[in-house]
Amino acid sequence: MPDESGDEFIAQLKYWRDVRGTSQSKLAGKVGYTPSYVSKVESGQLTPSASFATQSDDVLRADGALARAFRDLESHGRTAAVPHQAGPEENHATSLIVEHEDTTLHYDGHVYRATQRRRLYNDSPDPVTRYLVRISVDRYPGDPERSNQHYRENPLTWEEIGLSASIDGEPLTWKVKHDRDAFKELWLLFGRFPLYPGESVWLEYSYTVGDNKWGSWFQRAVRLPTQRMSVRLDFPAELGPVVWGTETSMTAEAMPLRTAIRRTEEADRRVFSWSTEDPPLHARYRLEWKFRASPDTEETRQEMMTEATASERMRAVGVVQEGDPILTKTARTFDLPAEAEDARRVVAELISACERASGVHVFGKGMGMAAPQIGIDRAAAIVRAPDGESITLFNPRIVEESPDADEQYEGCLSFFDVRGKVPRALAISVEHQDVDGTQRITIFEHGLARLVAHEVDHLHGVLYRTRMREGVNPIPVAEYRGTGSNWRY
Repeated sequence: MPDESGDEFIAQLKYWRDVRGTSQSKLAGKVGYTPSYVSKVESGQLTPSASFATQSDDVLRADGALARAFRDLESHGRTAAVPHQAGPEENHATSLIVEHEDTTLHYDGHVYRATQRRRLYNDSPDPVTRYLVRISVDRYPGDPERSNQHYRENPLTWEEIGLSASIDGEPLTWKVKHDRDAFKELWLLFGRFPLYPGESVWLEYSYTVGDNKWGSWFQRAVRLPTQRMSVRLDFPAELGPVVWGTETSMTAEAMPLRTAIRRTEEADRRVFSWSTEDPPLHARYRLEWKFRASPDTEETRQEMMTEATASERMRAVGVVQEGDPILTKTARTFDLPAEAEDARRVVAELISACERASGVHVFGKGMGMAAPQIGIDRAAAIVRAPDGESITLFNPRIVEESPDADEQYEGCLSFFDVRGKVPRALAISVEHQDVDGTQRITIFEHGLARLVAHEVDHLHGVLYRTRMREGVNPIPVAEYRGTGSNWRY
């Protein structure tokens, strides 16, 4: 009978590595063990030491999950290394090459169905008889606590997934490896159709997830050497879908996809296609979308947006409004690079929020968004200059201001019905961090200084009203005449 306690520790270790975007070798370096040791622990060849479990829990910020799983191991008498004879699939898993990964995500207005096809080539000297598949969902990727609570109350089930799989058209069976509220892992069993050395085969599997458990994003991670990757998002045209994407690596923060997303209209469907050649190992490609229309009609949506005030429009696209306590407290800083994956996820949420806001307003002066404005208590903000330049700030603070200042109108997405004249320095020096932990000081001037200062204020719980001169009040947006134009210097 398998040792379920050992299986639980392995599951937790893999899950938290995946959540934090930490490779085996990167974890090994941080906890003082070799990559081979981490690999053997995850394959079941070695039982973890108490030191490894404790340090991994700390590095991965697993909130005690690894420590509890290790104590369970101890209660089962497993405190020393356990010999394990690795099977062919474990010895040569890294010898599999993905010649082409092609994924289609179809949405009918209520349910997403993902179909993934992989052309696998066996570059090892032994036959491969199974393939590991992960199904992971995240309804609120920028807010892990909220997502965890959501899936504790509404766990993803095997029944709703409705998994089906085949190899070159022949149906496959599978064996469940890990079953968590928002994370499933299973072995697809090739049975009578092993993949022999030097051969290629098409592996296909599909599953469904309701939109109450699927966030408006789809991510592909490169875990095996891959020659080509393509993704197709298929949405109802009546919802007015808009799609954009970002890519990250183990060392770089989110940046726009290097290749364009192509859009086509097919009957009553709007299809978005994207592909890339020779993606690097551990790269992650994330496609996000929004629906400009409700499930009713675009006309209904436009009527609603026309009647809504500016602040109501921002509330409708997910911007937290004045009066929420999160806007007047200092945001929690990131521990970088340890929390790099959390930081990337928050930035992805900010990019998504900026896209939504840009869909209901023209920002001639540029724009910015701070994490508290989308309900995330973390010290991250992005700023988009009028020329399209995008700036990402982690843990920023203003360390120096020029003596020269001016006073111009600003708007805040969290109370967008008014505009206020705010004095700001013409140049500021901002200390901030890169996602890899590198500390920087950057000088911003004129309009960019104003945009950055506004967002840094948000991260310290300061709204621009408190920066205005005594006796000066904001004016209604209807009286403001600077919409769509840049500041003047």
